[in-house]
Amino acid sequence: MEIIIQRLTKVYRGKVEALRGVDLEIGAGMFGLLGPNGAGKTTLMRILAGILSPTSGSVTVGGHDMRTEGGRKEVKRILGYLPQELGLYPDLSAREFLDYIAILKGLDNGPARRQRVGELLEMVSLADVANRKLKTFSGGMKRRIGIAQALLNDPQLLIVDEPTAGLDPEERIRFRNLLADLGGNRIVLLSTHIVEDIGQTCQRLAVLRDGEVVFQGAIGEVIGAARGKVWTVTTAGAKPEGEYTVISSMRHADTAQYRVVGEATPPGDVRHVEPGLEDAYVWLMRDTRATPTR
Repeated sequence: MEIIIQRLTKVYRGKVEALRGVDLEIGAGMFGLLGPNGAGKTTLMRILAGILSPTSGSVTVGGHDMRTEGGRKEVKRILGYLPQELGLYPDLSAREFLDYIAILKGLDNGPARRQRVGELLEMVSLADVANRKLKTFSGGMKRRIGIAQALLNDPQLLIVDEPTAGLDPEERIRFRNLLADLGGNRIVLLSTHIVEDIGQTCQRLAVLRDGEVVFQGAIGEVIGAARGKVWTVTTAGAKPEGEYTVISSMRHADTAQYRVVGEATPPGDVRHVEPGLEDAYVWLMRDTRATPTR
């Protein structure tokens, strides 16, 4: 199972370019799509899900050409999709909602359908509240129901768009762990602007900026690109000035320590530190010399 994207563009009305010549190859397992809001992530997800048509370029999913009606139909058979905003039926229970969506997805065998619904309720840790109405669920519980409906047809391609936005830390951890368990032979494509979600679940990623891919590869590779560009600066005065991005700051009684990313060594009491994914992401996004990696 593989996704191959070549020279993909999407231009909206008013000549707004959401995607500009995107090239990507995505294999089985967890794959992260990282970028700021407005980078083109959701547009790309909607094209992969067959909801939008590209302006130009090609997308092949598991050998199916998304430019053809037959190709889009075949991809939808193997697709599970959790959009950023999932429409729920608040007066249905969790079990009723999943059963209804399963019928829409063509799971016509009643006993098999009910068994699948029960299995998924167990998987997302909602079996004990399966008969509660969805309007009583927390945001995190609704996201778990969302991932359950996306898994009803045991998809080979699972797309999740900003799944942890707005969740509390405990629910974010629970949801990340659930996603990580869903890899294996299927493709799980996680689109988010939250760096930590990618770092905790994915081995490979692509970074989008202004509709273009500025990096694709292993997480270790993008971290390596920021090596030598990250420092801690300890000062009793003002924060470091110049061509630096301050990642974090911590104040003590009479000093402050800043973690900064930049090209040149900052002045003052400084030391190099090993970058993390957040540092690497900030470096990549601020480096105006970065060009799309094909």
